[in-house]
Amino acid sequence: MDASFWHNRWQTNQTGWHERDVNPLLIAHFPSLNVPPGSRVFVPFCGKSLDLGWLLSRGYAVAGAELSEPAVTQLFAELGIEPRITEVGKHKHFRGEKIDIFVGDLFDLSREMLGPVDVVYDRAALVALPEAMRVQYTTQLKALTALAPQLVIGYEYDQSVVPGPPFSVTTDELHRHYSDSYTLALLARVDVPGGLKGKCPATEHIWRLEKLPG
Repeated sequence: MDASFWHNRWQTNQTGWHERDVNPLLIAHFPSLNVPPGSRVFVPFCGKSLDLGWLLSRGYAVAGAELSEPAVTQLFAELGIEPRITEVGKHKHFRGEKIDIFVGDLFDLSREMLGPVDVVYDRAALVALPEAMRVQYTTQLKALTALAPQLVIGYEYDQSVVPGPPFSVTTDELHRHYSDSYTLALLARVDVPGGLKGKCPATEHIWRLEKLPG
């Protein structure tokens, strides 16, 4: 799965993963991170998620990474923010008050380009990638954010019934990616109404990841 897959999805408006409301798990569990307003939240593969507007409305600064420029253009339009656009490395950098979105490949982003991160909100990134790419993604995310605490939302379901994305990421796999650097706490697990894409039972889960001491 390469960048052209996601570009095509945005160009043809096949964006079924885009939620029409703020994710209720974010609203319920973001406070558990105990990060004060003004903290900078990094949202990988952010799209035009309404979750970013919710974070801004609560006084947080938001940074994002997204492949699709049309998605980011729509995001700023829906937020009512006129972006300042510059070139940074291989990325276009869309900036506004308390918001920075880097348009380009996450794997070409560096910690110096991204800047400081206080917390990561992974609402749709890990589950967007096939298994072969998830090790590369989690390694890059840890390097980019200096092991900032994370809130991770994912799905579990029978991958043989629905090929994904979103992909199923089991509890065991999540621990394989992160238990060397973080403690992992399951905050909630809820059934997906009607199943995943109406094809099979699925659960949505949210985890809090905090850097191991020492």
